[in-house]
Amino acid sequence: MKGRTEQISLLLKGIAMGAADVVPGVSGGTIAFISGIYEELLGTISSIKPSLLQTLFKDGIRAFWKEINGAFLAPLLCGIAISVLSLAKGISWMLENEPVLLWSFFFGLVLASIFLVGKQVKRWNVASIVAFILGAGFAFWITLLPPLAPSTSMWFLFISGAIAICAMILPGISGSFILLILGSYKVVINAVKGLEIKEILIFGAGCIVGLLSFSRLLKWLFAKYQNTTIAILTGFLLGSLNKLWPWKENTLLLYTHSDGKQDFLQENISPFSLDNAQWSGTIGFFILGIFIIVALEFWSRRNQKAQGLQENA
Repeated sequence: MKGRTEQISLLLKGIAMGAADVVPGVSGGTIAFISGIYEELLGTISSIKPSLLQTLFKDGIRAFWKEINGAFLAPLLCGIAISVLSLAKGISWMLENEPVLLWSFFFGLVLASIFLVGKQVKRWNVASIVAFILGAGFAFWITLLPPLAPSTSMWFLFISGAIAICAMILPGISGSFILLILGSYKVVINAVKGLEIKEILIFGAGCIVGLLSFSRLLKWLFAKYQNTTIAILTGFLLGSLNKLWPWKENTLLLYTHSDGKQDFLQENISPFSLDNAQWSGTIGFFILGIFIIVALEFWSRRNQKAQGLQENA
């Protein structure tokens, strides 16, 4: 049974994960990893199976709650839901009106995460170095893929959810960016903002299918090849920085929406080529991103140390 302080901590970590998942370029899995709950999250998700219904009806709610690790999962999911529902409009506004500041914040956040996640690699041998390079190369390649035209097809929305959720639990690969590549990002964001229940349920069903299958693979990789797995995840973080570079320019019109808004293919550019690079705001948001990651890690270590002292008492 988790104490009140730990449940509040899980709620806040869920809020941070939800905020990260809304932005195309940042992964909620990154927040879970650096805040010390990643492996418990994978274990909890992978333990969900149809036999849990038998536990519910045969042994009751208390046994069911314990088997799904409800004391861990409930506050985390509540935090994610609160964040997605409350921040979807604000982050959409930032993406359209202050993209440089938003990308600066997440660039600092992910850059700091690379060092914190990389510290957890116990041995930097040939296998881990190769895994790191492959992870970085794969994530970098994903950031170069051009987005597809938006699709409102229900079956495609289901498939998008199944694919994107796999990325959302991987540190460094953004589920929101995968949605952007698939052409489903704005469809999902608009569904959340407009509380379009049908679209949300279909997307959610796809997420559940993808999550339950992929989490088992990740759990197995951590159990068998933990060092190599963490190295490749660190590479994912490094490769994703290409997407998060704050200064970009539009190079090619991809499509025009019914409301007249246009989406462009973008390329990274030097801030020195701009008349107004928003230096003060960019540096401030960049430092804020680093500060939040360092604070999260400090908070996680402090909680783990307090738990250790309680268990030994």
